Formats: sequence, C-alpha cells, structure tokens
Amino acid sequence: MKTTTFKRPTNCLMFAFYFVLFVWGPHADARTPEALPQQCPQASQVTVPSRSANQLDKGQQGQQPSESQFDPSSRKVTMKLQVQDHDGSLLPNLRRENFAVYEDGIRQKGVTVKVEHSPVTVALLMEFGGRYHELNETVGVEGTHIGRKLLNVIGRDDKVAVFKYADKLDTLVDFNQSRETIDEAFERLDPEGFSEANFYDALLGTLNRMREIQGPKAIIVVSSGLDTFSTASYPQLLQAARDAATPIYTIGLLPLVKREIATYGAKAPFARIDWDGAERQMEELAAASGGHAYVLESDLEVPAVYDSIMENLRLRYVITYVSSNAESSSRPHRIHVKLVDPKTGEALKIRDSNGKAITANVFVLESYSPNTASGS
Repeated sequence: MKTTTFKRPTNCLMFAFYFVLFVWGPHADARTPEALPQQCPQASQVTVPSRSANQLDKGQQGQQPSESQFDPSSRKVTMKLQVQDHDGSLLPNLRRENFAVYEDGIRQKGVTVKVEHSPVTVALLMEFGGRYHELNETVGVEGTHIGRKLLNVIGRDDKVAVFKYADKLDTLVDFNQSRETIDEAFERLDPEGFSEANFYDALLGTLNRMREIQGPKAIIVVSSGLDTFSTASYPQLLQAARDAATPIYTIGLLPLVKREIATYGAKAPFARIDWDGAERQMEELAAASGGHAYVLESDLEVPAVYDSIMENLRLRYVITYVSSNAESSSRPHRIHVKLVDPKTGEALKIRDSNGKAITANVFVLESYSPNTASGS
C-alpha cells in the first residue's frame, strides 16, 4: 500500500497520482495520459470545510486500510479507498467527474464513484488499575466517563466490545451483545486496588482479537500509556500495530495525570514517571496502525473526538468500472488514477472555506491477485 500526495499545481503543470492494481488481460499500447496535449482553460476547484483551529489530534496519520475486488466473469473492478487531507480528515465533496481512471494508458469509461457509509466494529480498551492508588480512582472514573460516550455515536448495525486492563486484559462486553448489556457493564465498574498496568500486553491481546474481523474496524484506547510489567516489549507491540491492519485511536489521559501531579506535588512516586514518553508511544502506535492520537484538555472535547474517529472509519469512496481489456492473460494491468478538474483535465485544486490550499492523500492497494476476491 502507498500514499500519493497531491501538491498545489502552478500554472498549467499537472501533478498526478497513481497506484498499481493487477488485473488479467493484455497490455494495451495506447498513449499514457501524460502524453496527451494539455490546455489551460479556466480552472475550477473543490471547496471543503475548514478544520477547527483547536485541533484535537496529534502527530501524523499512517497508512489506511483499503480494499479492492476483481470479478473475472464480468471484468468489473471495485476499489474502496479513502481521500484525506494532510491531517487525516476525510475530504468530502469529491464527485465522479473528479476521478479519472486509466488502465494501460486507456481511460476507462463508465466509471462510477459513490461514498459508502459502512457499519463499523470497534473494540474499546480502557486503563483501569495500576501501582498508584492516587491515580487509580481518578483514571478509572474519567476513563469510564470517556468510554461511555462512545455509545452516543454507535449505530444499530455497529458492533462494540469493551475491554479493561490492569495486570491483565478483561473482557467486559464481547461483540454482538446488546446496548443494554454495554450500559450495565459500565455501571459495574469499580476502581482496582494495587496492581500492575500492563498496557503493552493488553493492547497486543486486543489487536489479536481483531485480526479475523472483516470490514471497517478499529481499537479505541483510553489510557495514560503507562506500562509497568508487560511480557511484550514496546518494539514488539509497535510491529504488531503495523502488521495488524486495525487502526488504533488513542485518547490520552496526560492532562489528567498532570493535574494529579500538581495536586500531590513533585515528591509523589508517580510524578517521577516519564509521562511524556508514554504519550509519545501512544502517538507512535496510532500513526503506525493508521489511526490518530488524541489528548483531551476537557470532557467537552470527547464528542468531537468520537465524531472524527467515526467519520474516518465509516466513509470511503468506492470506484467501480468494467475493464476495457476483453482478453485474459497472466500479464498484470497497470492502473493510473488521478484527481482531476473536469473542465481542464489538470490536477484538482482543493481549498478549504477560508481559501487555504489543501493537500490530498489517497490510500489504495498497490496490487491484488485475480485469484483472490479481495484484499486490504
């Protein structure tokens, strides 16, 4: 999988992005799009909403899961992809005419583009214990409050599992259980006594639970990021996050911890922990998995965080076309996709409502095997 970045074009230069898919058929020898003559009529642009200046997420978002399908009987190619800005927010308002698809240099006809709103599968993982009694109750109460607000954005067809961890990972509610069961699980939560806080082991276990789940999915972690005595190492967890194809969205509790440090003073045992390092690790895990890291300064920000997460999970552009290559062979077909201005044929200019130029990142599969129905 690769990310292709669009930069703001100047004059009549064309900046294209492309990715490679493998479709059976002969290699056509038509001219590539770059060889076609370019003109400079009056250009148009796509305008997207401006993002809030008070941005809640931190760090960069990594590669996003994507899917492709090829039906050999009909030669129909279907790609599900995301188009996001530099900060990882979905870019809306793109239309069918903004997507140009070329296979072996030949522009494909009958390309359809729609926005898919998919049900999601979410695992909520909450920190609920540790060595420091002063922190346990505060983190437990706050984590429960934040976690429970996830239920406000869960739809009828979504699936949710709730996990908590201290020294070990505990399942509170498994997938396919009712909303009432989830509510009752939050009601029964009580702060733990003295224990380890084995964050690495807990997140690794949750990633393993998500491996067999298909479709849009994610892990939402509400945690300080502190790990005290896990069997797994941080490098092992980071590699697992890269490999799992499950985005991790972290909601860090660092501001809450710092308020407790201010209350108990610099001599408190937990004041000497590298909390900033723990937060950086959560940011790295989120980026490596294709998720986002959030740090809350106020409970009022929680709904906006969940709205952002769900938008990234639910919405994808779906491109469908029937390949113009009528014959079958073992030769792969190269596919070239561009975001274009339909009036000029040039690279599409995207600006927010304040007039700021927006960089677009398109996340797609580089390839798929015709012997496999889909990949991600």
